[in-house]
Amino acid sequence: MIQVGETGSVQVLERALKILEALAREREGLGLNELARRVGLHKSTTYRLLQTLKEYGYVDQDNTYGHKKYTLGFKILELSGSLLEGLDVRKVARPYLEQLAAQTQEVAHLVIPDGDEAVYVDKVEGNRTIRMYSQIGRRVPLHSTAVGKAILACLPWPEVESLLSNKGLPRFTSRTIVDWSTLAEHLEQVRKQGYAVDDGENEEGIRCVGAAILDHRGRVIAALSLSGSEVHMTWERIPELGSLVREAAKEISRRMGFQRNASRDF
Repeated sequence: MIQVGETGSVQVLERALKILEALAREREGLGLNELARRVGLHKSTTYRLLQTLKEYGYVDQDNTYGHKKYTLGFKILELSGSLLEGLDVRKVARPYLEQLAAQTQEVAHLVIPDGDEAVYVDKVEGNRTIRMYSQIGRRVPLHSTAVGKAILACLPWPEVESLLSNKGLPRFTSRTIVDWSTLAEHLEQVRKQGYAVDDGENEEGIRCVGAAILDHRGRVIAALSLSGSEVHMTWERIPELGSLVREAAKEISRRMGFQRNASRDF
């Protein structure tokens, strides 16, 4: 174990953190020489730090086939698991809802999926008053709402069909999507642009834009939206509002532990 005085403790900590960050970027691990090169430390210094990190479980060493590569240890998983379990999406999302409502003057919502429905769990009013039924705790269908379609777009099509098969695609307004092939095409567009639009499909005269929120496993756990009357949320504003909602959802997802990669981007 490395013994240091108070004056050298910060430097040792910084070096240890650099080692952990370098290992976090390499799933297959790194050998001692390569690791020392990447963190800019002498080989002997790197080795001593690694031994201490191994002792406390933050680093592991894979001796398979004599490679002796260093990887992150399970202690990291234990700590990150505790952090992620303690995250409350409602608490994390609240400042973003407030910012969206203040910035756009529309109503910002947060929902969580529950079976073939979504449940409103938070709401921040804008400066405008609109007539819509979005009380906390209210359930809404997935196929006719922006938040619902944002959630569905994160799922493979067979799962979408299975999820909605019991009730089908009931009509709520003249604009509700009630055809399966149309819904499939619509969800593909949602995936491409990163947000969904409800063009008066659930409530007459109300237009919404919504985007999905993912957790550290890449699973959809919530969605947020902006809602307003068609008079104020014109089609000319939709790209701007959609971009705001999409970026807010991305930032909340990041804070919930999601890391964007080539296989899952939104």
